[in-house]
Amino acid sequence: MEAAAEPGNLAGVQHIILVLSGKGGVGKSTISTQLALALRHAGKKVGILDVDLCGPSIPRMLQSQGRAVHQCDSGWVPVFVDQEQSVSLMSVGFLLEKPDEAVVWRGPKKNALIKQFVSDVAWGELDYLVVDTPPGTSDEHMATVEALRPYRPLGALVVTTPQAVSVGDVRRELTFCRKTGLRVMGVVENMSGFTCPHCMECTSIFSSGGGEELARHAGVPFLGSVPLDPELTRSLEEGRDFIQEFPKSPAFPALTSIAQKILDATPACLS
Repeated sequence: MEAAAEPGNLAGVQHIILVLSGKGGVGKSTISTQLALALRHAGKKVGILDVDLCGPSIPRMLQSQGRAVHQCDSGWVPVFVDQEQSVSLMSVGFLLEKPDEAVVWRGPKKNALIKQFVSDVAWGELDYLVVDTPPGTSDEHMATVEALRPYRPLGALVVTTPQAVSVGDVRRELTFCRKTGLRVMGVVENMSGFTCPHCMECTSIFSSGGGEELARHAGVPFLGSVPLDPELTRSLEEGRDFIQEFPKSPAFPALTSIAQKILDATPACLS
């Protein structure tokens, strides 16, 4: 059995969840932020590690862009996104001089920063660390999984959209998880239909059922379908807390149900 690493800055982190997809544009960052907020409203203390180095969008989604990252004796102090300091965030977006600056780095430099994010961020006590990854199965994913492997992540949450093109790419992500020994906690189907706010009829804009079928074929749990929701989009654009502000929205029960399934699948910590 592989020995556990020296805990260091992850000593106080109880559970690590990676959010993955083989396809860009499926809403991994959306799912990561809303999962973190839903876990927070369930009474958990949550950190978000944004390793999407070329597209760090989570600072904007949590209205934290432009905030400074400070140093302490243990390393970088993450940015707290709420007054209660129950959600903390680390992203390359905080390290760029200008918000529209491009990260034009080769693999070794990206890998080095990911390793530094894993080892040098002083998270403190967290119930969950949600790791938002870029699309694909490239260097960044290998570096992230290898850096986190000694800390025994709880598993991966795999995001897809319903259409066959997306499902085909995401199927490769499931293969990546198997090859790297990363447990798949389940599949989430995002952008799953649009519910008209006037008549409440649901229209499957991007086909339907692809995520559930993918999970069934792969033999992994299907965690739920999140519909297209203008209120969710507006919340992300404005950096608002969707889970708190829009409990009657069509996406709310889907997102809170996914978070509850994650909570139910989390083993109790041994004292």
